[in-house]
Amino acid sequence: MRYRERFDREVRVEDVWIPTRDGTRLHARIWRPADATADPVPALLEYLPYRKGDWTAPRDAQRHPWYAGHGYASVRVDLRGSGDSEGVMLDEYTETELADGVDVVEWLAAQPWCTGKVGMFGISWGGFNSLQIAALRPGPLKAIVTVCSTDDRYDNDVHYTGGAVLGIDMLAWAGTMLAFTARPPDPATVGEDRWLPMWRQRLGALEPYLHTWLAHQERDDYWRHGSVCEDYGAIDAAVLAVGGWADPYRDTVLRLVEHLDAPVRGLIGPWSHQYPDRGLPPGPAIGFLQETLRWWDHWLKGVDTGVMADPALRSWINDPVPPATHHTTMPGRWVTDDAWPSPAVTWDERPLGGPGAGPAVVRSPLHTGVDAGRFFPFGNATDLPPDQREEDGRSVCFDSAPLTGRVEILGRPRVRLRLDSATPRGHVIARVCDVAPDGSSTLVSRGVLNLLSRHGRDRAVEWRPGTYEDVEVELTATGYAFPPGHRVRVALSDQYWPWVWPHGERGALTVLPADSALLLPVRDPGADAGRPPVAFEEPEQAPPLPVTSEPPARPRPERIVRHDVATGEWTLEVDPNYGGSRTYPDGLRYGESALETYRIRGTDPLSAVASSQWTIRLRRGDWDATVVTTTELRATATEFIMDSGLEARANGETVAKRTWHHTTPRTSA
Repeated sequence: MRYRERFDREVRVEDVWIPTRDGTRLHARIWRPADATADPVPALLEYLPYRKGDWTAPRDAQRHPWYAGHGYASVRVDLRGSGDSEGVMLDEYTETELADGVDVVEWLAAQPWCTGKVGMFGISWGGFNSLQIAALRPGPLKAIVTVCSTDDRYDNDVHYTGGAVLGIDMLAWAGTMLAFTARPPDPATVGEDRWLPMWRQRLGALEPYLHTWLAHQERDDYWRHGSVCEDYGAIDAAVLAVGGWADPYRDTVLRLVEHLDAPVRGLIGPWSHQYPDRGLPPGPAIGFLQETLRWWDHWLKGVDTGVMADPALRSWINDPVPPATHHTTMPGRWVTDDAWPSPAVTWDERPLGGPGAGPAVVRSPLHTGVDAGRFFPFGNATDLPPDQREEDGRSVCFDSAPLTGRVEILGRPRVRLRLDSATPRGHVIARVCDVAPDGSSTLVSRGVLNLLSRHGRDRAVEWRPGTYEDVEVELTATGYAFPPGHRVRVALSDQYWPWVWPHGERGALTVLPADSALLLPVRDPGADAGRPPVAFEEPEQAPPLPVTSEPPARPRPERIVRHDVATGEWTLEVDPNYGGSRTYPDGLRYGESALETYRIRGTDPLSAVASSQWTIRLRRGDWDATVVTTTELRATATEFIMDSGLEARANGETVAKRTWHHTTPRTSA
């Protein structure tokens, strides 16, 4: 990493209030050239609920001053009801959030230090709303950079996957957002006389998002809102879409390159759910800020930087490594394609069994999935899936013969199955693994299908036991090279806890291997002959914020699996390790502790329980505020049961104490 301390233009930082159409004010921090009033610059907007004053402050310091030093006004805005902004926050990606975003874009364009041209960028939430606001077409918004984001809020987000409830993050993210939305504004910003009334307003408006998310178990209008895949043509701003093979949203990059009519370029590396310049595993990191500057200079300043001469898609192909939960750097190489789908990629269909293969019964233990790894890898030590041999042993596996040559794949593998379900409701989970000669099994890709949604995610159609149907499971995209001598394994299970919440009754699947197949998107390595190599500069950022990290009072493992042999209960405990506790240069001490717990017992799918606990404490001088939240999800055969709790304290006195008990029918889940 190279830190840049001097820039061509002196950087000024200012905090401002930005008005929205209903009078609510959003708080913003602006880094811009000191001479921008005399020599106006384009504006870049990052628009998030994660609090610029503390949670994202270290990350913000890496990039916003850097952009400002290169001739941009780089702006970080807290969403309504988050951080130091006024109002309340009621859900993700609401119409109000997006309307506010349009107002911010137009306000920035109207400032005397702005040329009138605006770009948006962000990772995850900020990448989501960059796409969503671009689809609303505010005139000044000319280009966006969307990183680790999705175009499909239903089938490629933290709530559902393949039409199934994403148990591990449906609960965990709901618990996280309950804690996050309950955090107070900072008295140093909003005023000693205003922070407590603002906080009480937020706490009084809180309703756990989990209630809403589980009330919409099919793809309905709630999920269509904000899903730009509903109308790709609505976007006319130029889009640079960025993802990583260790990130769950990577499929979106391929879909945007395929479907957008607007100018678009795609970039997929080996990265986790992080900006690609931060150097967090798996690497290698790239000079991402320099790469985005080429994008901004072209679209916002009219400089010919050559970005539109770049291939439509630049992708990293991972070389095989022994399975591990952490890789500092992945070996591999960059490849380029001028379109997606690429003419260099062809479908290789591999039957799961020969003509004489008999039926295979898939009835996995309920704890199948405990070695799935983290849904959102952040570069931590336990994020990636470990050796899959134990998971494979809980599944039905179909192995190829040893490969005689290197096989590179790029895209979304598919598994086509002819099967029967013993119950009206069931899941099928397909994993593709790379099996080395020593028997170790590396997860390459996986996919989920809730059989209720096999005819469309917008409806629930029960299976008729005793009948065979053809279904297709689309796996997540990957770039991967199988080496000679290795085998390609397809592993099938009907359980995947806690990623997939189990249906209420124990079932089984009968698969006909001779009528089922793996379809691999095989990329011709000869397609790169004569093409210029992909190269990036060394990562460069502004100097880091001098933040002091504080070790936890009671250290614990990030991820631990326990099995009670007497009761048959399996327990997975996860510390999400988002950054822990730290002290900031302004004297703010931010303390954070979180624990997720997932339990399931024996052969009883109704024993599944997921819970989340958060404690957040903010202190500066004589100001001391604490938030404690709990969230639990369980189910009967017919309904989901949600219990949540919140306690907020200021200087030791209770400001709010609330509990929620909520149920909702199980329709598709």
